[in-house]
Amino acid sequence: MTNLYPASAHKVEVAGDVGATIHIEPNDNPRAGEPSQAWFALTRRGGRVIPLSQCNCQLAVYAEPYAAGEPALLEPELKPVSAERYQGIPGAEVVFPKPGIYELQLNGKPISGARFKPFEFKFEVTVAGGSTQESTRNIRDVNGDLAEGDSQKLPTWAIALPIFGFIAILVVALRGTRGGSGE
Repeated sequence: MTNLYPASAHKVEVAGDVGATIHIEPNDNPRAGEPSQAWFALTRRGGRVIPLSQCNCQLAVYAEPYAAGEPALLEPELKPVSAERYQGIPGAEVVFPKPGIYELQLNGKPISGARFKPFEFKFEVTVAGGSTQESTRNIRDVNGDLAEGDSQKLPTWAIALPIFGFIAILVVALRGTRGGSGE
């Protein structure tokens, strides 16, 4: 597995005799609502590349946390892509619906003639806010937290009401002190 040559941002996993490097464009920093190209450089021990043509591979995307047996949020179709020094490796376009943490599961079995053990890889991916069509006010990420950069805005009346209340109390207090000093 020493011949993988991953860039510093790529994530690498090993299962049996297969290693996988994942990369997501742009720059391993996917954004919600925007298409991201994910690719998986699969290699056998010794560095030999496993192209998609030799692998019956499936990709499933889950929003974290998820329960076992829960259906995948997305199941993008894998297509052969060429990336960096890899040719014909599994890749897919993924559009993450909301900011948050997702798990990408890549499963594969050899197609007749290919020689590697079946594998399952699980990669955790953090998705930043992006250009979703939804209003960003009060949008919650897939993990239930307020999305970074989004703020809950108070209505104008909720800000004005305490100010008017304070002014009213101040006016009443000033009238009380004026009226009380003349007697």
